[in-house]
Amino acid sequence: MFHIICLLLALSTTPPSPNKITVVAHRGDWRNAPENSLRAFTLAADMGVDMVELDLKKTKDGEIIILHDETLDRTTNTKGKPSDFTLAEIKTFHLRNGLGRVTNNTIPTLREVMTALKGKVMVNLDKSYPYYPEAFAILKETGTLQQAVFKSEVPYADLKAKYGSLIDSIIYMPVVDLDKPTARPIIEDYLKNMHPYAFELNFKTDTSSILKDNAFIRSTGTKVWMNSLWASLNAGHEDDRAVEEGDTTGSWDWLISHGATVIQTDRPAQLLQYLRSKKLHK
Repeated sequence: MFHIICLLLALSTTPPSPNKITVVAHRGDWRNAPENSLRAFTLAADMGVDMVELDLKKTKDGEIIILHDETLDRTTNTKGKPSDFTLAEIKTFHLRNGLGRVTNNTIPTLREVMTALKGKVMVNLDKSYPYYPEAFAILKETGTLQQAVFKSEVPYADLKAKYGSLIDSIIYMPVVDLDKPTARPIIEDYLKNMHPYAFELNFKTDTSSILKDNAFIRSTGTKVWMNSLWASLNAGHEDDRAVEEGDTTGSWDWLISHGATVIQTDRPAQLLQYLRSKKLHK
């Protein structure tokens, strides 16, 4: 794990600082390109984000592709499950943009995305838990293992039981629901057994004691990840509160003041601009 952490730090052109906020573009720059498209990811990287988030699925012939939903219905010009089609068939479908219009963009594979982003930004592998071995093999093949963050919502014991020694070779982030009484024990157990990249902390209410004091996480060098995209993940301290209402105090500033060192956003351009104005981003 130590050599992976060293590679992770080496990827950045700016020395890490406790005063800098890591910015993650949720599904890429989906306001200017179809979500989870190769173009959305490259636009986000060119914008200057530190990481992009994407979602994994598997085709009928076992290829790992990038798609959020369980079906193709919402985001493409066809219907059905990705597991109903081969990769060759998947590549004949086209992605819809945010307005629902069909574009010339096609569904990318994980291999294509990691090749395009190699040496540029980190990649958050959401919905990857069923596909760790396949994703690991692709990252090794493309030389991008040090750029990818695996994640799951399971306790450490379940992760260890399912993937054994594999977890010693990847960068990993637990996802924790702060509204559940098991939140603190789950975090403490992970800290006892491994060095996570971060803890993704989700909360519908903002009363958790961990929001009042998460220095016990940050003191280990592990980041505190919060999402500013949907109110259900952050008790209403969301992007649109900042962008549409001009209330940064109740949104991005609130998350930072409560320990966030990583923010995943649906408004990457605006968040980057704001953080840079506060000297909180490179």
